[in-house]
Amino acid sequence: MVIMRYNASNNVGKHTALLVYQQEVQDRVQQIVTTLLFPRVLEPLWNFLVGLGSPLRLFLPSQMTQLVASQNQTLVIEFLFSVFPPLYEGGLLFFILLILVYAFIISGNLVIFVAVQLDMALHTPMYFFISVLSFLEIWYTTTTIPKMLSSLVSEKKTISLGGCLTQMYFFHSLGITEGCVLTAMSIDRYIAICYPLRYPTIMTSKLCIQLTAGSCFCGFLMVLPEIVWIATLPFCGSNKIHQIFCDFTPVLSLACTDTSLVVIVDAIHAVEILASFLVIALSYIRIIMVILGMPSAEGRHKAFSTCAAHLAVFLLFFGSVAVMYLRFSATYSVFWDTVIAVTFVILAPFLNPIIYSLRNKEMKDAIGRLFHQKRDARAHR
Repeated sequence: MVIMRYNASNNVGKHTALLVYQQEVQDRVQQIVTTLLFPRVLEPLWNFLVGLGSPLRLFLPSQMTQLVASQNQTLVIEFLFSVFPPLYEGGLLFFILLILVYAFIISGNLVIFVAVQLDMALHTPMYFFISVLSFLEIWYTTTTIPKMLSSLVSEKKTISLGGCLTQMYFFHSLGITEGCVLTAMSIDRYIAICYPLRYPTIMTSKLCIQLTAGSCFCGFLMVLPEIVWIATLPFCGSNKIHQIFCDFTPVLSLACTDTSLVVIVDAIHAVEILASFLVIALSYIRIIMVILGMPSAEGRHKAFSTCAAHLAVFLLFFGSVAVMYLRFSATYSVFWDTVIAVTFVILAPFLNPIIYSLRNKEMKDAIGRLFHQKRDARAHR
């Protein structure tokens, strides 16, 4: 009995000493962090490590740990996709369909990208932007579809917190970049049709590269603060995401703290979407007016055919994005949320190669020459 009491008291003493040591280390780290020159810059990165479940969490002054402890709830370190059916209840069928669609998206966009790079006839600003869009589409779909395929055939339909944040960041960064490139394409078409004589001197290759670089910079920078903020939030209780991929609204609904700041973030995203939409819409209003004023029917047809593919992609992309992200207080059922998500995550990238190749004679000819060159090369071997 004496030995048992001694061991118990000894364990309590060790536990107390450990807590005191942890508190001392925590206070010392807090003092160092708060006296750094740029605490506002380092704090989000520090919290990001905490959100990813880093071991450094033990040494940090974290309100998240205190909140979870006080509510006696388990910290969520992974999320569960609840909308995917089991493998033998439709999951296998969806898997086969999705992998075929994904293969077409990758191969179709890759063929367009390679054709534009290799065919000298397509070395123009319009086709340069089309090749950039095709390149972005490959990575845009790769951020979500492989995980969907895995969830359809796996019994464990989960994603880690770090993986979820990474998916959200690259998905929205690439999506915003695509929106900016589509805006640049509308400006290109506006100058080509409304100011044809000045077009070669305005839309130089240097300007095209600058517009593309600016689109990438805008896309990958604008979404970063929101991802960093989400990484600082505590997630506890339910871990079920009622969506086919990690998105802002489904993930934020699982946070066990105040997320009212998302209203400001939603307003910023709404301004981004509406600004791009207005630039493209105003450009095409002016383009249509100029086309209708052309004297010859052949000239009108040729001018409109150069814009038709871009206009179709613009309506498909911004239409689905607007329905998904400009809803404000409106709510949909899980079924309709999933349908809308499938539209711009899967359907739009699937249709884009078809629109750009079938609706464009020059692109079809370039793709034909590309495959003929491959055949000739094999015949000469």
